[in-house]
Amino acid sequence: MEKTEDIQNHIRDLFASQNLAVLATHSHEQPYASLVAFVATEDLKHIYFATAKTTRKFANLTANARVALLINSSTNRVADFHEAIAVTAVGRAQEVSDADRDRLLALYLAKHPYLVDFARSPTCALVRVTVKSYYLVRNFQNVLEFHIAK
Repeated sequence: MEKTEDIQNHIRDLFASQNLAVLATHSHEQPYASLVAFVATEDLKHIYFATAKTTRKFANLTANARVALLINSSTNRVADFHEAIAVTAVGRAQEVSDADRDRLLALYLAKHPYLVDFARSPTCALVRVTVKSYYLVRNFQNVLEFHIAK
């Protein structure tokens, strides 16, 4: 069994190598998935993404804060079944308040500087996902769990 520190390092390495996540939201008994550019904090407690306030994903997470994010290293090759890793982060999402927005937006833009105009737009929300649990899958079916302490 792998140590928690090893699992965290696998997650950090994956997050450093990937720019996009699939965000799953839910509304009216229907799941909805969309791509988002993301950044995670070093302690893995939070993941941030930006979205226009007029999007379906923003309406969904405003109505139901429970979300999941999938980040993976697959490249659509057969080898991915044994080489790719995927992490699902499960948690709660909320728009970042004005007091924290500038500091956290700087973290987001350090990873995604090409999104500066979009992210600084007054119609854009910076969203914080407070992660409850991570599920890391590698070698096709080896699942490891990491739960954030409260």
